[in-house]
Amino acid sequence: GKQIVDGEGRPLLLRGMGLGGWMLQEGYMLELGGLEKGQQHVIRRKIVELVGEEKAARFYQAWLDNFTTKADIDAMARWGFNSVRLPMHYNLFTLPAEREPVAGRDTWIEDGFARVDRLLEWTRANDMHLILDLHAAPGGQGNDLPISDRDPAKPSLWESAENRRKTVALWKKLAERYANEPGIAAYDILNEPNWDFDGPKQGHGCSSTKNAQLWEFYREVIAAIRSVDRNHMIIIEGNCWGNNYGGLDAPLDANSALSFHKYWNRNDRASIEGHLALRDRLGLPLWLGETGENSNVWFRDAIALVEGEGIGWAWWPLKKVRYNNPLQVVPNPGWNALVAYWLGKGPKPGAAAAETALMRLARHDVRYENNVPHPDVFDAMFRQPHSTATLAFKANHIGKADARIAAVDFDLGRPGFAYRDREDANYHVATGGERVTWNSG
Repeated sequence: GKQIVDGEGRPLLLRGMGLGGWMLQEGYMLELGGLEKGQQHVIRRKIVELVGEEKAARFYQAWLDNFTTKADIDAMARWGFNSVRLPMHYNLFTLPAEREPVAGRDTWIEDGFARVDRLLEWTRANDMHLILDLHAAPGGQGNDLPISDRDPAKPSLWESAENRRKTVALWKKLAERYANEPGIAAYDILNEPNWDFDGPKQGHGCSSTKNAQLWEFYREVIAAIRSVDRNHMIIIEGNCWGNNYGGLDAPLDANSALSFHKYWNRNDRASIEGHLALRDRLGLPLWLGETGENSNVWFRDAIALVEGEGIGWAWWPLKKVRYNNPLQVVPNPGWNALVAYWLGKGPKPGAAAAETALMRLARHDVRYENNVPHPDVFDAMFRQPHSTATLAFKANHIGKADARIAAVDFDLGRPGFAYRDREDANYHVATGGERVTWNSG
């Protein structure tokens, strides 16, 4: 029906976090949003230009080894998360179609699958549910290029029969591997498709009314999964970054859920009314599969809204080289110099300095124990939606040498109770205003 339940049939409210930036980099998470379109392959090319292919490969190996570790998952469990959404780049599991030695056949890369296995060990140890999410499909699934590492000079997922075949084969391979694994909660087939299948061409599929090619693609993937796995829930996402379900008249699978994504709009019932109506019409559960990138106030209000409707959620992301996440990566000065060079704001560093900065970032800066935790963020997510109580932000000991309290160390709690702010969130999608350049909460 309209509720997600666990393997025993008990209602399950998923409270999760997406591991954005780990298996797929996006430029903005590294302060590189201005580097062309911020796709991972562009970032990698820039790294190769400075240090060469071999050292670039070493950087990415270290990145994968250190960005997410058991310590990250243990911390998430302590804070209250019961699930993890894993955004996967297909190229960690199989070769791009144009690099296959034999056309139409798939080369499988064991390292990608082994990393999922290792993550599954960590989530299982914490009684957490793992949701597999194909974030970057072969060819890329939309015109928002960095979210799927798409190269517009090559055929997209929708323009290449071979990319589509390879995507279906990858999901079958994953389903075969995890068919009987209770630690897996669901298969989130395709992150944020955004493609003009029909109707006015506006670039991201928000005006498409039928989306027939998308629904047919899902049917093909679901058939492949169900040929080897009858156990796991399947999650589908609409067009227009997961929100356009035009043309979907019936469930595609009996054990499935509908994902929607929510950013920078109001947190009132009107903002999700269309999704609630879809849930009623199709008799399927909803899941807020991705949201975040805002202020604590916005986080609290969004969670209170969807949990009030019995809808679980997965936030985005756990960490990045910026603010407003549970964890913040503080990069070394050498990385900042690289960013300045790539954005045309600084001199070109030497190869040795570049290598040192890159490896410091990948081996040290991104690791959990070197991240800055932001307890105000997860307090806003777990406690504040259900309480108006105010707690101390931290202990402030006033001595003769330093009789100061930092203004940012306001109490933990809701605005109007713990503190007051003229601007407490970014609502630019709803207001039509300009995007704010910092977390105005």
